Amino acid sequence: MSSTLELRHVSKTFNAGTITEKKALIDLSLTLEDGDFVTVIGSNGAGKSTMLNAIAGVWPVDDGSILIDGVDVTGLPDYKRARFVGRVFQDPMTGTAGDMQLEENLALAARRGMSRTLRWNVSSDMRADFRERLKELDLGLEDRMSAKVGLLSGGQRQAVTLLMASLQKPKILLLDEHTAALDPKTAEKVLTLTNRIIARDHLTALMVTHNMKDAIRNGNRLIMMHEGHIILDVKGEEKKKLTVESLLDRFARLSGEEFASDEALLSR
Repeated sequence: MSSTLELRHVSKTFNAGTITEKKALIDLSLTLEDGDFVTVIGSNGAGKSTMLNAIAGVWPVDDGSILIDGVDVTGLPDYKRARFVGRVFQDPMTGTAGDMQLEENLALAARRGMSRTLRWNVSSDMRADFRERLKELDLGLEDRMSAKVGLLSGGQRQAVTLLMASLQKPKILLLDEHTAALDPKTAEKVLTLTNRIIARDHLTALMVTHNMKDAIRNGNRLIMMHEGHIILDVKGEEKKKLTVESLLDRFARLSGEEFASDEALLSR
């Protein structure tokens, strides 16, 4: 099985040498095999989103290297990693342009990583493809392709963002608490959709979540982070046997601390 993502001894410190210095990632190594769907949990400030930002190229890492599908992308800025990486953020407003039509947003996603041109059009073939993909969301959006995305609900917008992020079948799909801002029913629908897209397109994915039940229920592998380190990495049968209580117990034993995330504890 080939490796889709490799983090090799990655470190990142913010505000180095100042009173607010924060070692966010410390000698972090992680390998994801092709088709892995990994859920990521950890207490506040554990480095979860920092790890996703490092993979996406939001800023340079201090040490170590990042490989996506065997290509060393460590020195590439985020826009040059766009053809490798799809991402969905916590805020449904982040991944879409609200003042543009739905089909225009999808067309932008379809051209991600390609050279930009002044030509702007949505071909009939593209429109037919978008319509079919929107139909799969089961939200009635296939009949609203000319609607401004800003008029959609948060759940509809997040489903569209997920569709856009996965449209080009990225080498790695990053999901940064992408259901946290949604009501429970909508969150469940978006998670079901997430699983369907990942399975259908055989995507490799990292999903950060504060919801321990979701972390256990989804994906084939779970990692737990604490203070810039991975302190637990379980998969297969071991993952299936996990409970929220056993995870909290293992966190306390491995870190020497109580799990510090009100959101995670409320979602037990």
